[in-house]
Amino acid sequence: MGEQMRVIGIDPGLRNLGWGVIEVAGSRLSHIANGIIHAQGDDLGTRLLSLFDALTAVMAAHGPDAAAVEQTFVNKDGAGTLKLGQARGIAMLVPAQAGIAVGEYAPNSVKKAVVGVGHADKTQIAHMVRHQLPGVHLAGADAADALAIAICHAHHLQSAGRLQAAIRGAA
Repeated sequence: MGEQMRVIGIDPGLRNLGWGVIEVAGSRLSHIANGIIHAQGDDLGTRLLSLFDALTAVMAAHGPDAAAVEQTFVNKDGAGTLKLGQARGIAMLVPAQAGIAVGEYAPNSVKKAVVGVGHADKTQIAHMVRHQLPGVHLAGADAADALAIAICHAHHLQSAGRLQAAIRGAA
């Protein structure tokens, strides 16, 4: 990866959807923007539409080249998991509409990539995001999680690029 690439990370939620955009140039990561979209409305359809519209505006404003979303983990509340899955669908649909492939990462994979351990708490994630993106001002925990997802995806893309280069070199 010799050129620059913008990566958006999205932490889906029905009430609050975190997003973070970073730029990747080789092994260097830099912060572009982050925020939290607060869903508007009382009924599910209205909230999903507000998330869709706001995330579409974020995509248009920052023009990412790659996107990643955190996978939903299944918890004891099946109805809650299903509703969160609908917000995750919005988080995957908006980049896909822009022609961008969406990477998906389990929460423990994101934590391991950013913190080094798979069971880090939100405070540790925010600390390591600040460490990896000096000077960043986080909009909140959901935005920190979204930046962590973007960082995880950037590392994955870098590893994939090195593997492809090694394969080309061996041929």
